[in-house]
Amino acid sequence: MTIIQNLGLVPYEPTMQAMQAFTEQRTDDTPDEIWVCQHPPVFTQGLAGKADHVLFNPEGPDHIPVVQTNRGGQVTYHGPGQVVAYPLLDLRRRGYFVKEYVYRLEEAVIRTLMHVGVTGHRVAGAPGIYVRLSDPFAHAALSTPAHPDDPFRGLGKVAALGIKVSRHCTYHGVSLNVAMDLSPFQRINPCGYAGLATVDLASLGVQVDPWEIAAVLAAQLDARLAA
Repeated sequence: MTIIQNLGLVPYEPTMQAMQAFTEQRTDDTPDEIWVCQHPPVFTQGLAGKADHVLFNPEGPDHIPVVQTNRGGQVTYHGPGQVVAYPLLDLRRRGYFVKEYVYRLEEAVIRTLMHVGVTGHRVAGAPGIYVRLSDPFAHAALSTPAHPDDPFRGLGKVAALGIKVSRHCTYHGVSLNVAMDLSPFQRINPCGYAGLATVDLASLGVQVDPWEIAAVLAAQLDARLAA
């Protein structure tokens, strides 16, 4: 059984501390959970994140904080109108490993986008989900490699992944841009890629309530991450 919790709009740091504490304190009998939420504006930096991907002075008089985390990946942005999901799972109990876990996370996002008619794509070596900017509703697969010199040409990133696995148990997770202020992404190299276009469903012409998408994403995660 997986417990799904909608936390609402919650500050990032206490949420990160809560899922870390949950993971540290859980036992073999602790039920898995999936937390869905939104966050007030915040930049988060991964363990291997490079400071030069933050294109402003974090010590300056900026109104959006930069928080160092223990997840994988580089810098990203969270803000209202973006749905964030944190699966707190025991992978050993579920019977699969991290590589498959990432694939299943991405598949849940792809299926969620299908709910609103958008086709999501994977890009090899770049975790997350991307859409074809010229026609986000087209079903044709991306050619491989489409542009060896620029794998993101013509694409926009709509969902980002950043996970942590401790003693076979997962936390952190995935964010999906629904209807948000995208301008803060211009102040970073999103996920470490300079010039990477970041989009949300609203900019693709899809008008949908973020909490509706949150419910769809939670259900897809519950199904796709099953043992």
